[in-house]
Parts: sequence; structure tokens; C-alpha cells
Amino acid sequence: MTLTPLSPFPLIHPVDPLDQMIQHALQRNGITLEDGDILGLAQKIVSKSEGRLINLDTVNPSLKAIEPGEKIEKDPRLTELILRESNHALRTRPSTIIVEHRLGFVCVNASIDHSNVAEKGEWVLLLPEKPDRSTQQLRSQLQQASGCNLGIMIIDSHGRAWQNGTVGVTIGPGGLTGVVDMRGKPDLFGYQLRVTQIASAEELAAGASLVMGQAAEGTPVIHVRSFPYKLREGGSEELIRDNQNDLFR
Repeated sequence: MTLTPLSPFPLIHPVDPLDQMIQHALQRNGITLEDGDILGLAQKIVSKSEGRLINLDTVNPSLKAIEPGEKIEKDPRLTELILRESNHALRTRPSTIIVEHRLGFVCVNASIDHSNVAEKGEWVLLLPEKPDRSTQQLRSQLQQASGCNLGIMIIDSHGRAWQNGTVGVTIGPGGLTGVVDMRGKPDLFGYQLRVTQIASAEELAAGASLVMGQAAEGTPVIHVRSFPYKLREGGSEELIRDNQNDLFR
């Protein structure tokens, strides 16, 4: 499997035609799309192209946001946005709110981000409103232009309950397998697997995120070839564990 960053890639602004910019970047890098190829996109460029930038000066925090904001030493305007983007606040500590995002996954501060936002002033970036819709739309545009069957994934950085540090995860796998069910298949010694389910989209997202980098690399799109699992229709719901089976809740 190969993972190739499309470099250089221009800065993204609201309403920029992301599909056309990706096609131009592929051409600059000498890559012709083939059936089964996947494109991994940093969440920020999708959010920016969809205009998900918010100026904190325009946010009027509610009482519901002011009190916890003061307790955890967080700007109440930012706390207000975090609460708006979330189903529930699960845990808090200074500067941090762990939430169940309205999209279903658990993350820090609703994945609202200050980093790599070039606009002057107190601007923050929200996640795409509907990542699955975003990937399907972009996939359709690129498939039509290339004539190939493609996969698209939006990648964000999340922490994990068991370990330190963040890893790349996908919040919108379009056209690729989210989870590969290995139950019932034999291992090397003929033992029948009983619980093994591989989060294949997350493994790919982590690899693509490693190639992208997390700071000033400026490579927000990764071209993937020879992914070991067949493309198929899928969505982010495959990867979200329901509350009943979540031992941390």
C-alpha cells in the first residue's frame, strides 16, 4: 500500500471548489486515479470549504455556558459553541470538556479548533455539519471526473480512552469499509476468531494522518493506493459504539 501526500496544496477558503483543487493537486503530483484509490482529507480543509468558521466575537454565551466556562477556565463563548455542537458534556477539567458530539462520537471540546486558522481575529473552526454527506458529494464529483470507483475519508485527530496522545481517525468514510468483521474466520493455527473486528478505516486514517503531519506541513490530502480491503458503501455509524456497550459511559 502507498500513501502519497499531494504537495504543495493551496490554502483553503470558504466556498473553494475542493474537488477541482484536488484534481489539480493530483496532476501536479503526476498521479492518475485508478479504481480502488482512496483520498484522505484533513477535516480542516473540508470545514473551511464549507464555511464552518465562527468568529467568537459573534457568539453570545448563554448562562448554561458561562457557569461551566468559569469553572474550567475556558472562554464562555467557546464553551457555548462546544455545547451547541454536542449531545452531552461527559467530563470536565481545566481547559477541557469531554463531550458526546452531535455526530455520535466522543471527543475533546467538540473538536473545535484554533490551529491552522489563518483568518485574523478570534476565529475557530467547527467540524463539517454532515461529514458523510461531504464525503459522498466529493466522491461523486471525483468519480465523475475520473471514471473510477474511489473512496474518500475525512480525517480528524482524537484522543483515546486508554492511552495518551492523539491519533488520526475518520469522521466520514465514504465508499470504504469502516469495520471488517473477522468473526468466524480461522487464525494461523485454525482457531476460530470470536470477537475480532478490525476498524480498517481508522487504521488507514492513522497512517494517512502520520503522512499529513499535525503542524505546519501543509499536506492536507493523501492519495492511497492498494488498500487491502475492497471498497463498499459505508458510513461513520459503523465506527461508533452505542452507549449500552461503552464501558466508559
